[in-house]
Amino acid sequence: MNIAALPTPYYQDDAVVIYHGDCRDILPLIEPGTIDLVLTDPPYGINLNTDNSRFTAGERGHVAKGRRARANVRPIIDDKREFDPSFLTQYGRDQIIWGWNHYPDKLPRGACLVWMKRNDDAFGSFLSDAELAWMSKGHGVYCRRDLSLLAIAHTRQHPTQKPESLMHWCLSFFPKARMICDPYMGSGTTLRVAKDRGCRAIGIELEERYCEIAAKRMAQTVLPLGELA
Repeated sequence: MNIAALPTPYYQDDAVVIYHGDCRDILPLIEPGTIDLVLTDPPYGINLNTDNSRFTAGERGHVAKGRRARANVRPIIDDKREFDPSFLTQYGRDQIIWGWNHYPDKLPRGACLVWMKRNDDAFGSFLSDAELAWMSKGHGVYCRRDLSLLAIAHTRQHPTQKPESLMHWCLSFFPKARMICDPYMGSGTTLRVAKDRGCRAIGIELEERYCEIAAKRMAQTVLPLGELA
């Protein structure tokens, strides 16, 4: 990396570096060829109301039995305006970008990842049954049922935080990628998973409170590969 041009890291260890700032300013400063994979979940441009406690959803649709999901209801920065993720394709050899259905005309042809996040009884009962990601490699459609969101629904520290197991799945498509970048880092799930898999990672986040949360997650003990979900 072009260390002289980059801002002082918010956090850094042997595997991870975190920058507090706008990824549009920071990404161009990273030396070309450094990043193997951009894996990110950017704003969708839908002005999402993150307070899910407004839904009762019926018994089948509850995120967790007997409880409403209200973990972290802060607004998502820049989510009120249309988002164009096409600039992200300039960085890294490959990319996985979540939220493809919100900007299908902004990205070239690629493969589709489908995260089915509800069990059979909950399908069709409450909000989205699945989420989509665009992947730069291939042309197929790949699905994973992962109900791990149930376990973090009331404890997640970012309103759109995704489960670590989902990010393990994403990284499994690129086993040779050694440097992972998440330019919309949020609470640092992508970085945490990359570190656990023995990869290096760069995270960029505009909101400082999430940089702090991610830094604390990075300081946790790395799990042995045999214990990964």
